[in-house]
Amino acid sequence: MTLFGMLRALQEPAAGAAGGGNASAGLQEMLTHHLSDGKELDFKLLGHGVDVDLSKIHLPVFHLGGLTVDLSPTKFIVFMIVAAVVTAAIFIPIGRVMRNKYSDRAPHGFANAMEAMVVFFRDEVVRRGIGKGADVYTPYILSLFFFILTMNLFGVIPFAARPTGNLSVTFALAALSFILVEGSGMLKLGFKGYMKTIFFVPPGLNPVMAGFMLLILSPVEFLSKLAKPFALMIRLFANMLAGETLVLSLLGVIFLFTNLVLGKFFIAGGSLLMVTAILCLEVFVAFIQAYIFAMLTAVFIGLIRHAH
Repeated sequence: MTLFGMLRALQEPAAGAAGGGNASAGLQEMLTHHLSDGKELDFKLLGHGVDVDLSKIHLPVFHLGGLTVDLSPTKFIVFMIVAAVVTAAIFIPIGRVMRNKYSDRAPHGFANAMEAMVVFFRDEVVRRGIGKGADVYTPYILSLFFFILTMNLFGVIPFAARPTGNLSVTFALAALSFILVEGSGMLKLGFKGYMKTIFFVPPGLNPVMAGFMLLILSPVEFLSKLAKPFALMIRLFANMLAGETLVLSLLGVIFLFTNLVLGKFFIAGGSLLMVTAILCLEVFVAFIQAYIFAMLTAVFIGLIRHAH
């Protein structure tokens, strides 16, 4: 949800509101509508512009057992694709320039800034978090960071939507990290070594105590594997959703007090100042949350590869 879209959407429910109750109901309805996924892209400002109806685009539907997979686009899917295209459009040309033009000398300008960031992630995030053999994971960790960062920053761009404010999107990202973490552990430790990360018996225990340890700790170890991607999913989703909700709610305060002749100007000014400050903070949070997601993914890979 964007600032322009918020203002237009908030004006509509408040326009016909005779009292505070109707305005509050309109604000609640607007929050639900604009924080959830949908089949429409809104490119209107103060009533002028276009709406793109995505429901007219029909793609194949697959049935996997009791699960129905519909590939038709939604608002968040569209902006996920845009984020992937933007990320690729930035880094593929930079990679080619680094390989061809700067193969024997230091880069400058934007390429130099990107190289510094890549080297930082490789040394301080991937290698430090994973340890020996970490470089093979650097492309994924970097792609994950910049992809999430781009989606996070969409929340402060006019007419864009923030996919990471949707639980399904963060679930998919966390699921990919979970598959990579557990898969890398199995490749490193082998099947028997991997199973010891769930069913572990300290050496020297008698059979009775060993069985007791397995009974108590095995469920805990198994749940801990699920808790890691769950934490990744909830942390990113909650932080991104909270920022959007706060901005929308503060803007809604303006229209809840439309009946006040003089006070509404002070309320509107204070509300816009707070929204501006929060949007600036949201840029910082976008970087922090993308970094935390990528960093914890590297740490989880390192933990299972060095389970001892």
